[in-house]
Amino acid sequence: MVARVPLRSPSEKVGGLFYFGRMLDKIRLHAKDALPSDYHENLGKGFDEKCVKFLGVDYDELVKRVKRGGTDQEILDWCFMTGRKPSQDDAYVWNEFMRKRGWNDEVSEMVVRRKAEAGMTDRSDIQTSFQFIDADEGRLPSRVEASNPKIQIPNKS
Repeated sequence: MVARVPLRSPSEKVGGLFYFGRMLDKIRLHAKDALPSDYHENLGKGFDEKCVKFLGVDYDELVKRVKRGGTDQEILDWCFMTGRKPSQDDAYVWNEFMRKRGWNDEVSEMVVRRKAEAGMTDRSDIQTSFQFIDADEGRLPSRVEASNPKIQIPNKS
């Protein structure tokens, strides 16, 4: 399944961290005027803000660094040098915190509201913010696709 929005899933990791690559994608696309307008309002807010706070860097400084170019890992290394490099335990806690946002916490109501706005109230499989983002952007199978998986029979030749 191909995503309708040219952004990585928040579940994809860069340097062992969820979400960081997606934030870089948004910054890069915005710099090229290629980020869909409905993403503009939350640039540097929400998960972006949580991510830069976790790394101890300023969002505007990160944007400047991304605009200078470099690989995801080079930019993450810059964050580690400019802010802080989380320990393996800190990274684990970050990943688990982010992965479960919206499931039985203060963000749950927002996930329910966003599902309703997107016409996904029947999607009981979507319980977290990451799952909603992936479904909304076309990375999770629809309810119909999920309930009618295509069986692929291996070619015996």
